[in-house]
Amino acid sequence: MVIYGNGRRRWRAAKMSFPGLLDGPADAASTILLAHGAGAPMDSPAMTAMTQALASAGLRVARFEFAYMASRRGPDGPRPPPRAETLMPEYRSAIAALAAPPGLIIGGKSLGGRVASLIADDLYAAGNTAGLVCLGYPFHPPGRPEKLRTRHLADLRSPALICQGTRDPFGNRDEVAGYALSDRIKILWLEDGDHDLRPRKSLSGFTIKDHLKTVGESVAAWAAALGS
Repeated sequence: MVIYGNGRRRWRAAKMSFPGLLDGPADAASTILLAHGAGAPMDSPAMTAMTQALASAGLRVARFEFAYMASRRGPDGPRPPPRAETLMPEYRSAIAALAAPPGLIIGGKSLGGRVASLIADDLYAAGNTAGLVCLGYPFHPPGRPEKLRTRHLADLRSPALICQGTRDPFGNRDEVAGYALSDRIKILWLEDGDHDLRPRKSLSGFTIKDHLKTVGESVAAWAAALGS
């Protein structure tokens, strides 16, 4: 798995085992491993802004890329994302490479969070993770609310926090209210947020900075409570 970073935070596989980016305090009480969404890399503006919000709240954040996304940086150009289930081994490999301390939280944006949710219970039962964070969960494809991706969420045993915009086309507040979800799942609703949690200030009164600050503080508080 070849992963590219940028600037001083680039990780070189020859020198370090984790092929991704690290942000936030090295002595943080909680570390979160994040995978990207289906169409944008780990260092996209949205992923970077979310990472900075979490790091500013005192969390250690690790980001990595699936191989199909990393290959887009090479001469072969874009490759379509594979089925979420086929990415599960890559996510597990990233966890092993990170060698994080106890209490690791896994998750990601959209597709990345969905993949993490598919492996969350096995890892949690084995004591390898403390919880799951999804930043904009893809409950269904846009425009296809009947094609749900929630079956495994009904019986989820791992503690989970989903940060979701109220007008997310992958699952808005009215739609999600009717889903059968495990009581281990908490949902943080961001008013008028889209799939990147971005609101329309003229309608909501909020900015993306407001929402990301809320996300960072809420995830940090939720993570701290996992150990209590």
